[in-house]
This record gives sequence, C-alpha cells and structure tokens, in this order.
Amino acid sequence: MSTPQDLIDASIPFLNALKNRTAGEDLERWLNQTHGPGSEFYDCVARLVTEGVRDGWAANIEIDGPHYRRSRLAEPSAELNYFSITAVYMDSVEPFRGQYHQHPYGELNLVVALDEGAELAGPRGWCGGGWTAPDPGSHHYPEVRGGAVIALFYLPAGRISYDIVPPVE
Repeated sequence: MSTPQDLIDASIPFLNALKNRTAGEDLERWLNQTHGPGSEFYDCVARLVTEGVRDGWAANIEIDGPHYRRSRLAEPSAELNYFSITAVYMDSVEPFRGQYHQHPYGELNLVVALDEGAELAGPRGWCGGGWTAPDPGSHHYPEVRGGAVIALFYLPAGRISYDIVPPVE
C-alpha cells in the first residue's frame, strides 16, 4: 500500500529539475514530451495518486459531494523547492465545473484519466492524460467531462486563490 510520503518522495527529484522553470505553454509542451504518460515519472506518480484516492488518503475532502474532492498532500517546503502538492478528484460524464480560482504563480498539473474518454480542461484545451501548466496569473473553473480524473497539482509557493471573482458570462 502506498502512502502520501511515497508520492512526496517520488516528486522531489522532479521538483528539483523544475525549481527554476515557469509554468506556461512551453513548459507544458516539455512536460508532456519528457514526463508524460509512458514516462517513468508520470507512470509512478499516476499510480501512487490513484492508489491514494482508492485508499482514502488523497483527494478525500468533499468540496461538492463525492464527485468533487481534494486534499493538500504537502505544504511548500525547502525539500519540495517551495511547491505544494494537492490532489483533486472530479467525476462527471456531463461537463462539470469546480471552484473558480487563480494561479498567482502558475500551476503544474498532472492529469490522470480514470475512465476511458475522461478529460480535464486545461488552458490550452481538454487533456485526457498528461500535463497542463496554467501561466502565472491565470484563472479558470476546473472542468471535467467523460468520467473520472485525478489532477495532481504542484503549486509554486503553494499559492492558489479562491477569492477571485469569475467573469460575467
């Protein structure tokens, strides 16, 4: 059985390699090419966080019922190059929106599709498995469709803001 510490330990070398990079389109492309599905890092961390959701130690706090849950697994620390680690579970066949939020310093988001065809909306479109890397200052509703996904996100300085007002639609 895996533990939160297993996931944290697996993330340390990855965060060491990324500590001086900025979230955005170029980093997202690089992450998908070098650390995407099929890579040793992605497959290991995807397995650990999936086990964590199954075993109840990841994404275990209900935000909007059992289909939208999250939990912070690690606070920013020197060991993690001042990134936090958070897991989110979202499950909906029909498109579903979570809480509107902003990424003051950007976000690195590993997406694991638990159901075939499940996707999470990223800043550059829908992602069924791989990475999104919203730019610093970006804001959005997290959206899922087609089934269940886990989003494991690494936040520089642990910064995420839920007090931003969404645009009028």
